Amino acid sequence: MENNTNVSMVYNMTPSMDPNYEDYAQMQAVINVVVPIIFAILLVVGVVGNGILIYTVFANKCMRNTPNVLIVSLSIGDMVLLLMSAPFSSIHFSHAEYPFGEVVCRSNEYFQTLSVGVSVFTLTALSGDRFFAIVFPMSKHKGKPKLKIAITVASIWIISALLAIPEAINMKIHEAEGNQYCYIDDDNFAKIFTMVKFIVLFIVPLLIIGFFYCMMAAILVTSSRRIPCETTTGSVVSRQQQRQIEARVKVAKVVLSFVLLFILCWLPRYVYLLWFHWADEGEMNHWWMILKVVAFCLMYIYSSINPYALYFLSSQFRRYYNKYLFRCCPKSYRPIQPESASAMIYNGTIRRGSTSMTLIKAHSEV
Repeated sequence: MENNTNVSMVYNMTPSMDPNYEDYAQMQAVINVVVPIIFAILLVVGVVGNGILIYTVFANKCMRNTPNVLIVSLSIGDMVLLLMSAPFSSIHFSHAEYPFGEVVCRSNEYFQTLSVGVSVFTLTALSGDRFFAIVFPMSKHKGKPKLKIAITVASIWIISALLAIPEAINMKIHEAEGNQYCYIDDDNFAKIFTMVKFIVLFIVPLLIIGFFYCMMAAILVTSSRRIPCETTTGSVVSRQQQRQIEARVKVAKVVLSFVLLFILCWLPRYVYLLWFHWADEGEMNHWWMILKVVAFCLMYIYSSINPYALYFLSSQFRRYYNKYLFRCCPKSYRPIQPESASAMIYNGTIRRGSTSMTLIKAHSEV
């Protein structure tokens, strides 16, 4: 069954949708100007932020570890969305008909699904890495860490790429009411695949992530209560124990911030897509239009703000970011100084005399 009814409402309102069509037309006129401007800003901000993050990890050997490699994978996925989808989507959004050919029609949808897959699967892998690092700190030293992370990243990209194929194949250019549109003409497939994406690329990964974070929180709370009674080597060890607790909380905040940002920015998009494919025409109103715009923008905002969330949460990354961003102004940033072992965030075992304690190292995490 063709989705012609929905197609007529993809980007612009029609008089049949609401008696106040002139109000909608005015809203659409504003949107046609505002959205491309927002996207231009997001493109610059996102490419700069993600670019510096990627360069920071690759240019500094001390930053190349499992969590940071996963974060780089996340940033590359964000860059793909910003560079390969955002420019075309912003122009498409402000036109009554599809302004590009079938290649862009298919590839734009493909890169959107690829990017969200890379994002959510990387977040799942990152939360799993944090879970094992905190709950089973010695497990990371077993096997071949570099091979493990290479397989993990490759698997994330391959699975995401495969999941994006069905929708890209079914996206086509169609003529309707004298205009051309890019859409899936099989309404049943569109409904089913939208639900599959919602479950596979949102619900299931977040349930797994939620499990990991709940377990981490329980372990952190329990260990923080036990630590004061575990050592008797004096105030130096006590200070180290306090730093350990603070570092664990810091890591929890970093990983949790990425997940919360993902939920905040992608949930409205899924709500809109489910509503769009299942709602009757009579249910569409100005709230639908607002949701469409907000969800559309949030999807790309997510790919732009991750590096800046890391900037505010990680002092080590913040110093590198300032170094590379303000390279032309040497006085605008502090030189990066080596950090003492007790101040670093690292999943290793550091021994002080007869006391063995697990610490978390700042430059090696995020």
